[in-house]
Amino acid sequence: MNYPINLEEKINFDKIRELIKAECSSSLGTDFVQKMAFSKDFSLISRLLDQTEEFRQIIISGEPFPSSNFTNIHPFLDKAKIEGAFLYEDEFHEVKLSLITLSGCVSFFKKYGEEYPQLTQLLGLVQIEDHLLKAIERVIDEKGKLRNNASKDLSLIRSQILYEENRLRKVLDSIFRDARSKGLTPDDASITIRGGRMVIPVLAENKRKIKGFIHDESATGQTVYLEPAEVLDINNELQDLAYMERREIQRILTQLTDNLRQYIPELRKAYQFLGLIDFIRAKAKFALKTDAQRPILEKSKVLEWYNAKHPLLQFALAQQGKQVVPLNVLLDHNRRLLIISGPNAGGKSVTLKTVAMLQYMLQCGLLIPLDAHSKCTVFDNFFIDIGDEQNIENDLSTYSSHLMSMKYFTQFANKKTILFIDEFGTGTEPQFGAAIAEGILLALNKTGAYGVITTHYGNLKEIATKNQGLVNGAMRYDVEMLEPLYQLEIGKPGSSFALEIASKIGISKEIIEYAKENIGEERVRYDRMLTKIENEKVKYEQLVNEYARKERLLSQQLKTYNDLKENLENNRKQYIQEAKSEAKTLLDEVNKKIEETIKSIKEQKADKEATKKLRADLETFKVKVKPEKVLPKTPEIKVLGGEIAVGDFVRLKDNGAVAEVLAIKNKDIEISIGDLKSNVKLKRLEKISTSEMKKEKKSMAKRSGFDANAKMLDYSPNLDIRGKRGEEILPLVQNFVDDGHMLGMKDLRIVHGKGDGILKDITRNILRQMTQVKKVSDEHADRGGAGVTLVELKA
Repeated sequence: MNYPINLEEKINFDKIRELIKAECSSSLGTDFVQKMAFSKDFSLISRLLDQTEEFRQIIISGEPFPSSNFTNIHPFLDKAKIEGAFLYEDEFHEVKLSLITLSGCVSFFKKYGEEYPQLTQLLGLVQIEDHLLKAIERVIDEKGKLRNNASKDLSLIRSQILYEENRLRKVLDSIFRDARSKGLTPDDASITIRGGRMVIPVLAENKRKIKGFIHDESATGQTVYLEPAEVLDINNELQDLAYMERREIQRILTQLTDNLRQYIPELRKAYQFLGLIDFIRAKAKFALKTDAQRPILEKSKVLEWYNAKHPLLQFALAQQGKQVVPLNVLLDHNRRLLIISGPNAGGKSVTLKTVAMLQYMLQCGLLIPLDAHSKCTVFDNFFIDIGDEQNIENDLSTYSSHLMSMKYFTQFANKKTILFIDEFGTGTEPQFGAAIAEGILLALNKTGAYGVITTHYGNLKEIATKNQGLVNGAMRYDVEMLEPLYQLEIGKPGSSFALEIASKIGISKEIIEYAKENIGEERVRYDRMLTKIENEKVKYEQLVNEYARKERLLSQQLKTYNDLKENLENNRKQYIQEAKSEAKTLLDEVNKKIEETIKSIKEQKADKEATKKLRADLETFKVKVKPEKVLPKTPEIKVLGGEIAVGDFVRLKDNGAVAEVLAIKNKDIEISIGDLKSNVKLKRLEKISTSEMKKEKKSMAKRSGFDANAKMLDYSPNLDIRGKRGEEILPLVQNFVDDGHMLGMKDLRIVHGKGDGILKDITRNILRQMTQVKKVSDEHADRGGAGVTLVELKA
């Protein structure tokens, strides 16, 4: 049951119908488009969707499929069923071409039947063999003319005609040349045909000089077209042969029509198949143009749509170089009626019409533009109330017409109904309109119906919040720019932003204040709350996006760090191995030199001078092989004397970071390292000049690529390892403690949670083996207890 009668016109489905007709190849397909109708048969809808989806896949695959000559031959069949009637050559040619197309379709589905099972099932309509096509092809050639060998008699007749025409041409050519030589014909004249007979043009004043029969004259009367007496018999013979040919052609076509007549019932069914294929292909082509998909069809009543788009809006915006903002919709047994609120021109009506259009398209067997994993269902009844139905003849106002629709809805709506109401309750005094709308809404909710309703009434938003089966929805709005975002958010009511829009436009403050007083403080607070929620949502989304960005950056940096660490570890092992090898070689050389020296002393029984010389040579060799000690270059820092005061620049003795003194309290000094503030003991600091600070910053940045200031800014004394695996903990804890010690931190916190205590045991075993760690203990019970490990580092 659908309401109202002009439902398709109200939701613009008639335009969808016309667009699909434009994709058809013939009236065979357009007839089916015209018959396309709303269905509540779940199995039928599922089958229609599968058929269209299969043809969409055929188009995407690029498989060769017949694309022309989907001719409607039903008028020819109506003519052929009359006894004694016959089809003309061109009509048989149309039949032949369409039969070739039919044969091509059948062959395709027989070849790819397993891939396209739903379309292949339609072959049951085709019960005709190719005997008729072969019979027509034997008679009609590729140009749509009767073949010369269509019959023996026709072949003989046409051969005789050809002979007589050649003889006629020769005689006429001879007569015409003679007449021209005598100046009896016009200068630019040539042999022509008049009344089906070959004649020669002769000047009017010379017409009695040639014996013959005049058939015609020129417009000026200066030229006559004369059939010479010599060819009169030949032309008569040709005329007789033409009559014989026409009678033989008619006989052949009548016989062929008689042959076709016996196939008329089968042909009608077969061309129903051809029309269906044209129709389904048109639906598939339209689906590709609108990026439509075959959704999941559920028997339970649920609408779970992702990225749904209105097809007509897609085309309209595409012409302007814009794109549709897709919708996400969720309706189920707990949230059946969606109450959408929001500012004017914010997209409420577009959202309602999108849901209505796609649901109606689906139940007409069309693929719809949304994500393929979306879930849809089938309804028995489709009710809609949008637009102005004012009726002058029946004296119905706009509001009265809406009430008539609401009366129908409340009487006939049930659990199998989907309904759509735009601008619910408007058209009369707001106070009464809102109250009546509230009553109708509660009544519709009791019926168990599903649907989408748009409104500005605050009381309806409150009703939707308090009653199961109803759910609020808001069209999102950019409260900073006061521009609609055309995004549907289900679960909260929307604000009309009337006061904000008025203020933005420039309405005076006095008028806006007066409006606030008349609206009532409670209503203003409610609207402010909605605006505040919208602002907080926008800020939250920005924070989430920023957090996600930082997470991606951190993951990239962590990967780079791990790669560098792994590379450094591999290089370290290689360098140690090479050093050991070189050390062994060097040691062997030293031992060999010592042995040679001792041997020389013993063998030569050398005196003191010789012994002294040998020892000197040995010392020289030792100096030669002794490795050079390379000390790291460190800039000479000139430390200033005197007491440290507020505003002085200082350097931390233990890690080299430079800072500025902000405050002094006894021996505790507050310093700033970049944007980071910290408290340190006086004994850890030494005073440097302004120029030394600049020098030290550059030096620290260059040394080993380590910037203490930057590191201090990025470092956090808290590490959370909850959810990590055992093998992940070791590098995390080691790096955390190393960096903290390098930056001069004293106290660190590691959060591992309680659980079974596995992470805690692994963490503390690692900490006990680190020389930088002075003490490990549990956090205070109020701040995590055994789920947090406190780490005290050595100075």
